[in-house]
Amino acid sequence: MAISRLNHAVLYVRDAQRSARFYSDVLGFRVVMSMGDRAVFVQAPDSTNDHDLGLFSIGDEAGASPAGRSTVGLYHLAWEVQTLSDLVDLREKLAAAGALVGASDHSTSKSLYGQDPDGIEFEIAWLVPADRIDDAVLRGRSTVAPLDLDAEIARYGADTTGGIGVSTAALS
Repeated sequence: MAISRLNHAVLYVRDAQRSARFYSDVLGFRVVMSMGDRAVFVQAPDSTNDHDLGLFSIGDEAGASPAGRSTVGLYHLAWEVQTLSDLVDLREKLAAAGALVGASDHSTSKSLYGQDPDGIEFEIAWLVPADRIDDAVLRGRSTVAPLDLDAEIARYGADTTGGIGVSTAALS
């Protein structure tokens, strides 16, 4: 028996209700259960998980996580979208919320980076479909370039379904 995918993550946040509003308003998550001000469980729009995030309040006085600066810890979570149009839509929503912190072309994936109200970083990625991964795409995997969404839409199409859950070309 093997692990097949991540089912959910639990985040300690200053205010679970505020964080749930952010994930709902900006990323389209829906609240599936709330334990008052203590905890909120949210599910991504197209998820089949019971919930994707558990958000637990620890208070407004909580400091930022030093993970990656002075301690080990989680860097970010990453979610996939189905199309580059989805990525464009989320780029606009993240920018409008002041939460967009980066955009990168990883060759086999096209990614946006955002931060929630507590500064917890996340990635939203569109994966190049396996049948579109050629030698040029594979050669580019060792570099990270700025993301040019218009160029990627011209190359792959705005509504091409990405390689959801697939990050390497199929073996022949």
